[in-house]
Amino acid sequence: MSNQEKTVYTCFCTDVIHEGHLNILREAQKLGRVTVGVLSDEAVIRYNRFFTIDFAERFKLAQRLPGVANVVVQRDIHYDDVIRKLKPDYVVHGDNWLTGPMRAIRDNVEKLVGEYGGQVVDIPYTYSEEVKRIDDRKRETLAMPEYRRGRLRKLIRLCPIVKTLEVHSGLTGLIAEKTVVEHNGELDQFDAMWISSLCDSTAKGKPDIELVDMTSRFRTIDDVMEVTTKPIIFDGDTGGLIEHFVYTVRSLERMGVSAVIIEDKTGLKKNSLFGTEVEQTQDTIEHFCQKIHAGKKVQLTDDFMIIARIESLILEKGMEDALERAKAYVEAGADAIMIHSRRKEPTEILAFCDRFRQTDARTPIVVVPSSFNSVTEDELRQHGVNIVIYANQLTRSAFPAMQQTAKDILRYHRALEVDDRLMPIKQILTLIDEL
Repeated sequence: MSNQEKTVYTCFCTDVIHEGHLNILREAQKLGRVTVGVLSDEAVIRYNRFFTIDFAERFKLAQRLPGVANVVVQRDIHYDDVIRKLKPDYVVHGDNWLTGPMRAIRDNVEKLVGEYGGQVVDIPYTYSEEVKRIDDRKRETLAMPEYRRGRLRKLIRLCPIVKTLEVHSGLTGLIAEKTVVEHNGELDQFDAMWISSLCDSTAKGKPDIELVDMTSRFRTIDDVMEVTTKPIIFDGDTGGLIEHFVYTVRSLERMGVSAVIIEDKTGLKKNSLFGTEVEQTQDTIEHFCQKIHAGKKVQLTDDFMIIARIESLILEKGMEDALERAKAYVEAGADAIMIHSRRKEPTEILAFCDRFRQTDARTPIVVVPSSFNSVTEDELRQHGVNIVIYANQLTRSAFPAMQQTAKDILRYHRALEVDDRLMPIKQILTLIDEL
C-alpha cells in the first residue's frame, strides 16, 4: 500500500495554530492522507486550559489547515470512538505525551491501533521562543477579567460537576491550576478555585470573624489571579450591610471573579461548623432577599453569579425552612443555592437536593463536603449537585506538615532529618512560570 492510500489521524486541542502544530501536520502528511480531530469543549477542559474561542471556531481553524483531507469531532480525550471508526494506519502526536498524565492517553491509543496493526508516531515537540510567546499570550488572555469572569457558568454547562479547590495564595493557586492526575486511564483536574474567608484569615494569622477587611482579601485575589487562569468563587461571608455588599459585587465583577457566596446569617461571624454550640443568628428571608436583589441590580454583566448559602440545616431549623429559603432566594435573583451541613453523613444534604430538584431543575446547587467527606462527586451529581467545593483541605494539610518540620528542626538541631519529606527547591521553581 502506498502512502497515498494510507490514513493518518492527529488531534488538536489548540486555539492558535503555531509552528509546532504545522510541523506535526507536515510529518503526518508524509505518511498518508491526514484526518484532523478537534477536541470538543467538554473534552478540552478535562485536562487542558480553558479555550479562548469556541468549538465551532476551532473546527473552522482545522478546516483551513493546508493538506488536510478531513476534519472530525473528537468528543473524548481518549481516542476510542474515532479510532474504531476511522481505523487509521498511523496516529501522530507530539512526543510530550510520552511522560506525565498524558501517557495514559498514548498507551490507550497504542493498544487500540495495535489490534489491527496500526502505529503510533511520536513527533519531537517543538520548543522555540515563538511557541513560548504564543503559549504565554494565550495564558495571559485566559487570565484577563473579561475572559475569566464568565467561565464558571460555562463550566456548569459543560462539566458533570465543577470541582473547586480552596486556595489562599499565589502558590496554592498554582497547585489548583496545574495539578493533573491520571487514575484508571482517566485524566482529571480541578475546574475552579475557592477563596475562603476562613483560610484567607488563617493564612494571615487572624481569627475567622470577618476581621480581615475586603482590601486585604482583594489583595489575595490579585495574588491568585496574577498566576492562574481558572475561575474564582469568593467567600463573601454574610456580605455585610446591603450598602456595602453592592460595592463588593461591583469590585469582584470588575476584578474578574466569577461568583460570590453569601450566607444568610447576621451579626459577628461564627464559623458554621460550630452550629448551635455558639450563638448564631439567621437572617430573615425578607432581608436576605433584599441583599441578593441589591447585588444583582448593580451588576454590569450577566457573567457574575451571586450564590445564596442556606444555614438552616446548620442551625437545626429543619428541612422545610431550608427549602422555603431556597425558593425565596432564587426568586430574589440568586444564581445558585449552596446548602450546608455539619453532619458526618451526607443523608441530610442529599435529601435537600432531591426535594429542591422536584420543583427546580435548573438552579445550580453547591455543596461543601467538609464534614460529610465520604460522599463522592458522582453521588453528589446523581442528586443534582453542580459544584463541589473542597473548602479548606490545602490549609489543613499544610499546617501539620509545617508544624512537624519546625518541631523536628528544634529536636535535632539541624534539617537533615526532615529533608526526605521536603519538596526540592528546583521542583518548586518549575511550578512557577517565568516571563
